[in-house]
Amino acid sequence: MARSHAIVGGGLAGALLAILLARRGHAVDVFERRPDPRLRGYEGGRSINLALAARGLAVLQEAGLGEAVLQQAVAMRGRMVHPREGATSFLPYGRVDRECIWSVHRGRLNLLLLEAAERAGARLHFHQRLNYVDFFARRAELVDDHERRVRWIDFESLIGADGAGSALRAAMQRHIDLGERFEPLGHGYKELEIPPEADGSFRIARDALHIWPRGGYMLIALPNTEGTFTATLFLAHRGSSPCFDELADATAARAFFEREFPDALALMPGLADDWAEHPTSGLATLRLQHWHFEGRAVLLGDAAHAMVPFHGQGMNCAFEDVAALDRLMQEHADTHAAFAAFEAERRPNAEAIQAMALENYVEMRDSVDDPDWRRQRALELRLAERHPGRFVPRYSMVSFTRTPYAVAFERGRLQRALLVEATRGVEDIDTLDLAALDEQVHALLEPLPAHWLAGAA
Repeated sequence: MARSHAIVGGGLAGALLAILLARRGHAVDVFERRPDPRLRGYEGGRSINLALAARGLAVLQEAGLGEAVLQQAVAMRGRMVHPREGATSFLPYGRVDRECIWSVHRGRLNLLLLEAAERAGARLHFHQRLNYVDFFARRAELVDDHERRVRWIDFESLIGADGAGSALRAAMQRHIDLGERFEPLGHGYKELEIPPEADGSFRIARDALHIWPRGGYMLIALPNTEGTFTATLFLAHRGSSPCFDELADATAARAFFEREFPDALALMPGLADDWAEHPTSGLATLRLQHWHFEGRAVLLGDAAHAMVPFHGQGMNCAFEDVAALDRLMQEHADTHAAFAAFEAERRPNAEAIQAMALENYVEMRDSVDDPDWRRQRALELRLAERHPGRFVPRYSMVSFTRTPYAVAFERGRLQRALLVEATRGVEDIDTLDLAALDEQVHALLEPLPAHWLAGAA
């Protein structure tokens, strides 16, 4: 049955949902507070490069957009670790070459999705800020701050894809306690750039996510198709040393980089300008107990479960939200039932990846340079090779398969405990009794379903 939907937010999740619903014959209107990026250029918020993983790519492929997106992406096959001292080391993400993640530019991906949404029949409205919602009359007030106009729309259902600062979530809070908890990380980030060589080539290895781990903080760099790298410094705002409060200007920042990231500084001739021009932004986790208000409104993506970016799963999780909501709205004639089923299915998975993202920050900034962690990682890969489909590293479950996040989180906990215990006090994993470990693996873990693993192919 065709329905009418108003989507608040024309970012990645909102545009992708508009494509799927419009293709099913639904009437879809997308209301975005920013100007049309196809006319004005992309004016996004944070622009950390996004990491597209198997689960997100699978949703795009089901929408017929996978190949177009990959043409704008750069494959990253592992982490290139830059220690304070000594040579760099490459840590592959997976056991085979196809196990990679893809660096994509948020703005260009958004443009592609908006164009596809319009081709599918969705109506796009820009400069439209949600100001007030009368949920019971099913009417909403939208303000055009550019033209200084106000309009009212009628809706059957409102879908909030308007990010961590969601206006729809704020409107819903006036009628229902969503159980909102906003947990700042205490760390922020500043975006910088590594330009290409004079001939347009990459200055450092293009097929890696580069990490400069420094314990309580780190620098990362992700490749772009044009030969640049988007580099991002993650650091405490205040209260520890070093912190952003200590780096008040470009002079202090340069001295900090000379001390902590000298090889990265040599790649950043524009550091001073980038430091002055790019703001320091915050990081936080948003948790909600409720994602919908009866059959009238529902939240997805960052509007429902914003997370820190350290597992590269914010977009992938949002795309899975989109696919699930689209499917459940076809399965349930009643939007209340569809929204309730959506929350029940997706909230445990969102909470799991939020937890894993926080844990991955510690791994990226500290553990990758730790000998114990490296031994555990080596054993992890060996057991994965001995037990394909049964012992699957947590990172691989998250990034290279469609294993539900909640399942990956629980299995990862069990596997990590096994690895820690097996390597305790061990210098060389070749001395381990692998037959005994094989028995533990079989007793602990059932094989993953084949349709979850299909995402790795």
